[in-house]
Amino acid sequence: MNLRRRLAYALLALLAIAVLSVSGYCLLGGAKVTFLQALYMTVITLSGVGYSEVVDTSHNPALRIFNIFVVLFGVAVMVYVFSVVTAFLVEGELSNLFWRRKMEKQIGALTGHYIICGLGDTGRYVASELQAMGTPYVVIESHEDPVQKFRETQHDLLYVIGDATDEAVLDHTGVGRAIGLIAGLSTDKDNLVITFLVRQKNPAIRIVARCSDEAKFSDRMLKAGADSTVSPNRIGGLRLASELLRPHVVEFLDLMLKEQSHTLRVEQIEIPEGSGWDGLSLDHLNLKSRHRLVPLAVKNSGERQSPAFLVNPPGDQVLRDGTIVIVMGDINDVKRARDEAQPRRAA
Repeated sequence: MNLRRRLAYALLALLAIAVLSVSGYCLLGGAKVTFLQALYMTVITLSGVGYSEVVDTSHNPALRIFNIFVVLFGVAVMVYVFSVVTAFLVEGELSNLFWRRKMEKQIGALTGHYIICGLGDTGRYVASELQAMGTPYVVIESHEDPVQKFRETQHDLLYVIGDATDEAVLDHTGVGRAIGLIAGLSTDKDNLVITFLVRQKNPAIRIVARCSDEAKFSDRMLKAGADSTVSPNRIGGLRLASELLRPHVVEFLDLMLKEQSHTLRVEQIEIPEGSGWDGLSLDHLNLKSRHRLVPLAVKNSGERQSPAFLVNPPGDQVLRDGTIVIVMGDINDVKRARDEAQPRRAA
């Protein structure tokens, strides 16, 4: 039985024996016994303090027999209560309660964060990657066990236990303030519902949905508001083919994504309006020497299709407002470059 439930039952049993004792002392003691005397008698009896009786049982056999039962059952209940409270403290449940309150405040203060729906076979890898990148995120999981298992390595995980298809649960994670969401549940129908609800609540959020049955659900998810769908089966098949055809390339990619000690990534840097990089060429920025970043491709602003990517861009390529630069390098170097690309602040 859950320790909190046991503690609740123990406190209810203590309350029940206390109410029964006070009532018994008042009824059997007659009019001369006040409520305060009955309550005091109950406290000293259940606690085992043993002060002199304020309710005289010497001339009332029925009251004395009742007091015997109060002592026997009361001591048993108190022993049980103390044992559960001790276990509650020893097993860290009290500190866990404080952590939950702190976590609720942290979730309430989040903005510009990501939400992961489901911490199963897919969600835990997403969470690990966001954790490695130092990106703020919240997990929605319907069961406590996957969360506690993940917290063995990531102690500061922010999470909400509940149904991700429930609007109240989504609101709890600050979906209106989030910038991205992963619908990663095992059921395509649930991911479809999540996509629809989230898009209604936050038109600007980016939604990526897990889709096992691409033929049946991919188009539906895109129409419901998903920005992209990902099929684990398709990705797995491509990975198997790559392991067979280009094993050294896969080994290099694994260095980026699997090794937790490495933070080498292929990342994107967007040139915002008013950026100091606006109008500068790649040669002028000298990303390779100044930031230890390798520019892989450039996507011009206003062009949404994949041909808009200019792979291996020349050094005289000029960056404009809205341009996206795909680079490879350490995530810390990427962050410094992003900061430099931000709009200039007025003096």
